[in-house]
Formats: sequence, C-alpha cells, structure tokens
Amino acid sequence: MATMGPQPIWRAVGQSVRGATHVRAAMPNQDAWRCLPESAEGPPLIVAVSDGHGSARSFRSHIGSAQAVDIAVGVLRELLEGQPQPLNLSAVKRTAEERLPGEIVRRWQEAVEQERREHPFTEAELQALTQRHGPKAVEDLEKNPRLAYGATLLVVLAAESFILYLQLGDGDILTVSESGEVARPLPDDTRLFADQTTSLCIPEAWRDFRIRFQALTGAPPALILLSTDGYANSFVNETAFLQVGGDIWDLLRAQGLEQVQASLVGWLTEASEKGSGDDITLALLCRTELLPAPEELAAQAALAESPIAPEEPPAPDESVAPPGNRRLWYDDPDFDEESSAPACSEAS
Repeated sequence: MATMGPQPIWRAVGQSVRGATHVRAAMPNQDAWRCLPESAEGPPLIVAVSDGHGSARSFRSHIGSAQAVDIAVGVLRELLEGQPQPLNLSAVKRTAEERLPGEIVRRWQEAVEQERREHPFTEAELQALTQRHGPKAVEDLEKNPRLAYGATLLVVLAAESFILYLQLGDGDILTVSESGEVARPLPDDTRLFADQTTSLCIPEAWRDFRIRFQALTGAPPALILLSTDGYANSFVNETAFLQVGGDIWDLLRAQGLEQVQASLVGWLTEASEKGSGDDITLALLCRTELLPAPEELAAQAALAESPIAPEEPPAPDESVAPPGNRRLWYDDPDFDEESSAPACSEAS
C-alpha cells in the first residue's frame, strides 16, 4: 500500500456564465453550481454542478438545475454526518453506490413537483411549447411534468480518506495529478452523443448515474475540474479540451488560486462567445498545500518589477495561454464558419 503524504487541504472556486446565444435570446443562465461548506475549504468539501437543458420542452430547467445542486450537496453532507467514526470505507462505498442516486433523484423530483404546485405552468409557457413542438409536446408534459425542469448533475466529495465522483448526463469531470497528467475518473456513457443526454427528469433516473469511490491509499489528485458541456463543446476536439486541465494546473502554480479565480469569468465568457454559445460553468477543487504561498507569489512579482530583473524577459510561452481562449472549434484549419455554426440543442 502506498504511503500517504501530508493531509490534503482542499479549496473550491468556480464560476458560471450565461451563454452567448442565451444573451442574444434574453434567456437566463440554465447552469448552477454549489459547494459545501460555504467557506469552500475542506476536507470534507462537496461541489456540485448542474446544467439545465434549456430547450423549449425544458422551459424551467434553470429552476431544475438550482434544485439539483442544492439537493446533491445536502444529501452528500448527510452521508458523511451519518457515518460512525472511524469511517468504514466499505460501508461508505456501499451506501454511496446503492442509495445516493435514488435519494438525490427522489428529493429532486419532490422539489420540482412542489415548485410546480406552487407555480403552475402558465398559459404562455404552454402556448410557446405548442408553437415550437406541437400539441404532442404538451401531452408529454402532462404525463411527466418534470420534463420542464430537466437537468444533468456532476458531484465530487473530497473527504479525508476518499473521493467520491457522481455524474448523471453530459458534462465533464477531470482529474489532474501533481505532475500535470489529466484523466477522467468516470467511464464514458456511450448513450451521450450530439444533443442526447440522460437527465434527472426521466423515469428511473437513478439507474443512469455513474459513480466511482476512490479510497485514498496514495496521493490524491492535485486538481479536480467539473464543467458543463458548454465548455468542452467550445474546443476543436477531445485532446484540446483535456489539455485545459494541465493548463489550469500550470496557471495555479504560477499565479495562485486567487488570480485564476479572478480570470474565470473572462475565460468562460470568451469560450462561449467564440465556441459553443452555451452557458458554461467550471468548478475547481484544488489542493492548496501544493501551491506557492501568497508571500512567495508576491516576492516573485516584486522581483519581476525590480531594477535587477532582466531588461528583455523571454517571450511568453503561447502553449500555456489561458485555457478559455485557445484551441477552440473555430481554430480548426478545416473549419467552415457558414456550414459549421453551432445550433441550439435539446440539451443545450
């Protein structure tokens, strides 16, 4: 068994931006994210990200995504609080795999049903749905009112002795090692392609969760990223998107967490404007004990501005440019703007 190093110190930052197409259409941001504790420091630290479908059929998905992240972090907090000490990791794993998806889905369904009772669908909402998709869409909604609130869900719980990953639907969870190696902790769901996604709104949604319980017998990831699909869809291919994980880790070590957090809005907004056009949410869980101390970063900045600094510093390395403004789909040399403009999808 590998020897554990110093206790990881986790901190979360994140940002959600309204997509360029939603800005033009005067639509709200359909994404949501949440972390517990509110200090965004752990362990334990829980982060949830949700993407409301945003289609005509899911006209209240911004409510559904907000409900999803609130419920997810609450359920995972209860999971931790309900465990005896010391933790029995096998019992935690079994409870997570067998009960968490069902509990999250049950509470989400109850929450959106309560919201619908308090705020029934309006005539304007139903007319807009009919005009877009015909009377059949209203019939489907009557059979399953949760369609109006449809959303995906990504959740990570970083505890002292384990990390738990959960995902329903599209979006991405990436891990980055201290050396910069990027990986996906969860298997692909081959049913997710084009505009198709699993969702909290479908019957028996708990069956579609992907879960991984990672007991920490060695070094945990240095960085974990959760993002809605609007981010990955802004890049020319999978390889380009995966490189973002290493880029952000390099920037964290060079500039610190606060500077990266301050840059997120600009990166994500540019990615949406020049890429997918969709809402984009990105949350980061970072091990801060691996980053330079603030005073070290301040000393480096002061040295760079001092008279003894080189008069002609080397040109910046373009390969580590901010991740939100490079290698997007419009950078593809074969890209044809007229024939390849992205269209709104059912699960946008």
